[in-house]
Amino acid sequence: MELAYYSDYAVRLVNSEEPARGKDSLTSVEAVRELFGVNQSAARRATDADVTRFRSVRARLRAVFEAADSGDETLAVDLLNSLLLEFPVSPQISGHDFRDDDGRPLWHMHLADHPSNATAGYAAIAAMGLAFHLTEYGVDRLGVCEAAPCRNAYLDTSTNRSRRYCSDRCATRANVAAYRARKRLEADRSEKTGRAADSAQPSSASGER
Repeated sequence: MELAYYSDYAVRLVNSEEPARGKDSLTSVEAVRELFGVNQSAARRATDADVTRFRSVRARLRAVFEAADSGDETLAVDLLNSLLLEFPVSPQISGHDFRDDDGRPLWHMHLADHPSNATAGYAAIAAMGLAFHLTEYGVDRLGVCEAAPCRNAYLDTSTNRSRRYCSDRCATRANVAAYRARKRLEADRSEKTGRAADSAQPSSASGER
């Protein structure tokens, strides 16, 4: 598994809620299990009690993204370290499911969790994946979408650290909104200029007499 796969655990969980829109898809054990993606063996451990526990971890992961997005690197790292301490994992070398052309295992690093429940297992992988991403690419690679009212979390993998939105849809919506705002401003300026010109005409005419 690649590190991006692990860090995506954090993004998926954080984005299961849209606070500004009052939306929350994390309302059932089935929704919890969907977050695990292809890791169905781990998903089967989930119970109804994990819904509340997942929401608690989600709030803590969102706080990491928001601290990073606001430029508070120390706070982001401190918050993430507290998750790593509470939800530890063991790195292991694995060759499962991956074979080369000769049928030999393609050895890779695997994060083995030792959870007491589904939440602990998910949180351990999400926190470690996020930690790998942060230390490899920088705290400023953790972002929160600027397209109000979205506020979804994202991982910036652009070459020039230029990403500001969680998706192409949000980027398009933000660009359209900015374009319309510029047009309104130009129209207001044009209207004010026209009114100023109209008010100046009578004084010019009386001066000619």
